[in-house]
Amino acid sequence: MDTIFVKGSSRNSRILVGETMDKLPEYMPGNHVFIITDKNVYDIYETSFPRFPVYTLKPGEATKTPDSAIDICRWLMDNGGGRDAFILGIGGGMVCDMAGFVASVFMRGVAFGFVATSLLAQVDASLGGKNGVNLDGYKNIIGTFNQPQFVLCDTTMLHSLPADELKNGLAEAVKHTLIADKQMFQHILNHAGEILALDEALINKLVRHSIEVKSAIVGRDETEAGERRKLNLGHTWGHAVEKTDGIAHGQAVSIGLSFAAKLSEKKQMLSAGDRITINELLHSLNLPTETDTDPRQIFRALVRDKKKEGDHIHFVLMNGIGQVTVEPLSLSELDDFIQTI
Repeated sequence: MDTIFVKGSSRNSRILVGETMDKLPEYMPGNHVFIITDKNVYDIYETSFPRFPVYTLKPGEATKTPDSAIDICRWLMDNGGGRDAFILGIGGGMVCDMAGFVASVFMRGVAFGFVATSLLAQVDASLGGKNGVNLDGYKNIIGTFNQPQFVLCDTTMLHSLPADELKNGLAEAVKHTLIADKQMFQHILNHAGEILALDEALINKLVRHSIEVKSAIVGRDETEAGERRKLNLGHTWGHAVEKTDGIAHGQAVSIGLSFAAKLSEKKQMLSAGDRITINELLHSLNLPTETDTDPRQIFRALVRDKKKEGDHIHFVLMNGIGQVTVEPLSLSELDDFIQTI
């Protein structure tokens, strides 16, 4: 088991890679614990849950709304939750977002921790202290920055994931290599088949690498004032695709990564060969790189992105594989580019 620390303004967070769920009592209080999960996770792992009250959400991104957060807060009050409550989120990215958001606003903030059950949650969604809910289908418009006390990443739980859920996490893992590690990018390309088969050593290395990349960046810029924006690689276009197409987050991010590669090549920051290799890796992990949706429709969703400032948007571009830069890109320049694809 590996422990990685994330330094935050509110508290430091421990990420426990390879720890098993049966060790949960070592990391959380012995009482006043309230569990938030979803029905899929509950049906599989309920017998392994600590014996505390459980709120079960309907699976899916459509559940991640302010109304759901208010319902959970009412449930906490009805069950005696107070300032000493501890919120334990057991689930994937949606559950971690909901649990972290509720913990950040209930009673003006209570302690919380996660058991990340999906690859997406283990490599990205549960890490870094971002907690948000969607508004009218737009991603994470309402949210907080607040670190969990711990994130437990039991990689044996990944064997219960459907193939599409596994791919969601792989897209984020690829993103982290494009940001910071060309060697790891090549490693994934060389072992794509074994990773899809959930080879234990490779998966643990993948999860640990993503956590190390993200935690290092978050430690330097917790509230996304500068460097943390790099973690949005693939997400500006990807979130808009997710909104218009209704596809899974990781698939949309994969399409966003391919789009960012095209735009980076257009701006002469990325070679054609590197762009082709990026698409090759995504395809080797059974991830999409294109959508049939009219780019102008996606652009209309993009202009409502929370990263927009005036007539510009912060866009993450690639300087080759393993290095990125954030540029304020005018909406008119982006609009001109999409007319060419």
